[in-house]
Amino acid sequence: MSAVFIVNDMTCGHCVKAITNAVQAVLPGASVEVDLARHEVKVEPGEPRAAIEAAIRDAGYDPKVK
Repeated sequence: MSAVFIVNDMTCGHCVKAITNAVQAVLPGASVEVDLARHEVKVEPGEPRAAIEAAIRDAGYDPKVK
């Protein structure tokens, strides 16, 4: 099951890389798909969701569960 987050303050390629690295630091090997235009981050596997959300927040962004 995947987890999908809306990250409205993600605005550039640097943001994409920072979020991808943060998630993969918590879940090595996770698939992170980012749609910058839609401000959407999809993570597979999506558990533990709280850890993924915390990683994105710790990277300096404000994720909202979609």
